[in-house]
Amino acid sequence: MPGLLRGIARTAAVAGTATAVSNRVSRRQAGRWAEQDAPQQAPQQPQAVASAPQSPPVGDDMGSTIGKLKELGELKAQGVLTEGEFEAQKRKILG
Repeated sequence: MPGLLRGIARTAAVAGTATAVSNRVSRRQAGRWAEQDAPQQAPQQPQAVASAPQSPPVGDDMGSTIGKLKELGELKAQGVLTEGEFEAQKRKILG
């Protein structure tokens, strides 16, 4: 029985890590595509809209930040990140 539980736990850890890495790669790639598309779309916008200050929705930004912090915590708990790496990434997310 302990061997079975260990195998299940290992599978869950590997699957969780793979999911976290896959999601991060997807977000990074989407960000790169958005950066590439932004210069092409900017000249098409009228000047009044382009000069207006844009603020992101507070709830959406907060949810994204919390999600990133939870993901970092999971990676640290799984042993993927060291304490130093965790702190550096946390400071980067929190600004």
